[in-house]
Amino acid sequence: MKKMLVYGAILAFCCAPYLVVDATASNKGPAEITLQSTIDPATTPKPAQFPHGTHQARLECKTCHHGKGADGKRIAFAEGQKIEKCETCHNSKAGMPDKVNTFKNAAHVQCQDCHKKDKPELAKCGVCHKK
Repeated sequence: MKKMLVYGAILAFCCAPYLVVDATASNKGPAEITLQSTIDPATTPKPAQFPHGTHQARLECKTCHHGKGADGKRIAFAEGQKIEKCETCHNSKAGMPDKVNTFKNAAHVQCQDCHKKDKPELAKCGVCHKK
C-alpha cells in the first residue's frame, strides 16, 4: 500500500508540469465565437459562427490578429498584445479602404481569402452563416 502511494505521488509530480502547460495553452480565447457587427449592422444582420479553437490549434495568433499604429496603419501582432474587437477599427466611421471598411468586409476578406486558397468548400456562405 505504501509503495502504491509513493508511486502515485511520483507520477503526479512528474505529470503536473504537463497539466499546467495544457491548461495555459488552451487559455487563448473562447472555443466558439459568434461574429456580428454592432457598429455597421447589415439590413438583415447575419451572425457568423467562428470555430476559434479549431483555428488556434493550427495557426499562430498573428495569422489573423493585428493591431493599428498611431498613424492608423496596420501593424503586425506581437505576442501579449491586447486583442481588440475587429470592428473597433473596421467600421464605416474609421476611414478604412472600401475593401476592409466594415467588419463584414474585413471578415470576408480575411476568412474567404484564406479558405479559397486552402479549402474552397469552406468559403461558402452557409459554412459560417448558419440558417
